[in-house]
Amino acid sequence: MAKEIIKKIARIIKKYDTIVIARHTGPDPDAICSQIALRDSIRLTYPSKKVYAIGLGVARYKKFGVLDHIDNLTLKKVLLITLDVPNWVRVDGIDKLNPEEIIKIDHHPFEEAFGKTEWIDETACSTCQLVADLILQSNLKLNDSIASNLYLGIVSDSDRFLLSYTTTKTFKTVTTLLERSNLNFIPLYEKLYERPINEVKFQGYLASHLTITPSGLAYVKIDADTLKEYQVDASTPSNMINDFNYMKDIYVWTFATYDEKNKLYRISIRSRGPIINEIAAKYHGGGHKCASGIRTENESDIDLLIKDLENACKEYKKEN
Repeated sequence: MAKEIIKKIARIIKKYDTIVIARHTGPDPDAICSQIALRDSIRLTYPSKKVYAIGLGVARYKKFGVLDHIDNLTLKKVLLITLDVPNWVRVDGIDKLNPEEIIKIDHHPFEEAFGKTEWIDETACSTCQLVADLILQSNLKLNDSIASNLYLGIVSDSDRFLLSYTTTKTFKTVTTLLERSNLNFIPLYEKLYERPINEVKFQGYLASHLTITPSGLAYVKIDADTLKEYQVDASTPSNMINDFNYMKDIYVWTFATYDEKNKLYRISIRSRGPIINEIAAKYHGGGHKCASGIRTENESDIDLLIKDLENACKEYKKEN
């Protein structure tokens, strides 16, 4: 199945002279790295094609590569490739773009069909794993910079191969990536994990302000004043949530952060057992069974969500 869809995607890419690559709003390293890696691979393979990676940039991710700024209205006969996003409303940067054809590549559970060609594999640890397979199993070219971004996206979204959807396929892809490049992966970890001292102090704030329930739920609400005090942005808590894995007797933990700029709450949820993406969907969020997110303008949703997560923890604890 994967081989056939890879061949089909490669044929479609070859057909178009103008290609736009987009991903979800509020990107993480997997989204950014898959986007830039695929763009650079197509450019390397087909120098005459116009290939753009679009969306709102994130300052902390500039180290992975620079995004493109384009006028969507001037583009004609465009192939749009969406990466790491299961629903159309969360695709970033496509306002006024009128694509002739859409390819969707994603590793999240299916939510909505919007591409004529879709490759959805929720057994993959990351979208970078799928993009790596696409490049490695087609005529698309690879260099060390592209390999670096693919490796970083895989490592980030699998949380250093610790999460359950890391499989033998993941390790086979990484092995082939290393064999086909001169990738020195040890220095790359600095790109992912180096951070200023104020963020280290902020992590301490999160740990000391967690509310922990007897059922195994841990949660914290972060307001705009706290973000300003520690000089961090609204995306910082979600970038730190995986650091709180393996807390003894905690099954689910969630951070709810007020994003003053966008006037909404950004909620990240992680689980070591209870299924949480179905709960997130109640609040127009989604994600994986053990890693989900929500954006809401209603503060009251946070309290309702906490009750639902608490009940899920109680049921899980009772059954296990």
